[in-house]
Amino acid sequence: MDKKVAILMGSDSDLPIVRDAIDTLKSLDIPVEVHVFSAHRTPEAACSFATNAEDDGFGVIICAAGKAAHLAGVIAAHTILPVIGIPIKSSTLDGLDALLSTVQMPKGIPVATVAIDGAGNAAILSAQILAVSDKALSDKLKIMRKNMTEEVLEKDRKLQVELNNN
Repeated sequence: MDKKVAILMGSDSDLPIVRDAIDTLKSLDIPVEVHVFSAHRTPEAACSFATNAEDDGFGVIICAAGKAAHLAGVIAAHTILPVIGIPIKSSTLDGLDALLSTVQMPKGIPVATVAIDGAGNAAILSAQILAVSDKALSDKLKIMRKNMTEEVLEKDRKLQVELNNN
């Protein structure tokens, strides 16, 4: 694996959600680094990380944040690497505030955004981005997709037996 993935969290309280992304990336043998940076409380550190990320061997940056959720946008403004935002459900608005803050980026500074608390999909999207230039990773993703298909079909077979539909 040539490139690694960074996962940046606005707060360590985001870790229970982000753990799904960490585990998914590790299951695909993708090196991952996890950090806490705040767009508002540690802007210099966040910007420095983003500015140096490409030279530090990262291929994708995932940013998880709740409420105002500006972390992904700040990071995207300081790198040309793909940035994926995970809006975190952490307020009385059930994560809608974080979703809108993450997805509504100005032209020229895109942030790919997954569902509220969608860390697993952020990891898979990261892997798909890296797999464009990594055949071994592409093959792993194809196997993962095949396994998901087989799991669903097996559940259907069990349901048919239970309901006596066969």
